[in-house]
Amino acid sequence: MESGDIALADLLSRFEEGNQLLKVCEARLKDAELKIELLKKQKDGAASFVAFESDRGSS
Repeated sequence: MESGDIALADLLSRFEEGNQLLKVCEARLKDAELKIELLKKQKDGAASFVAFESDRGSS
């Protein structure tokens, strides 16, 4: 890119492809986070499952 060997149209195409891949990855990550459950130990020693809460901010 810096050397100027790649056409601007090709760079734009690669950038758009990267953005699409990013969206796919973010969607898969969000789906995975929703499926994760944490095992939480109660005071009485019993175990229970709680939903995963992400510390990440929404984008």
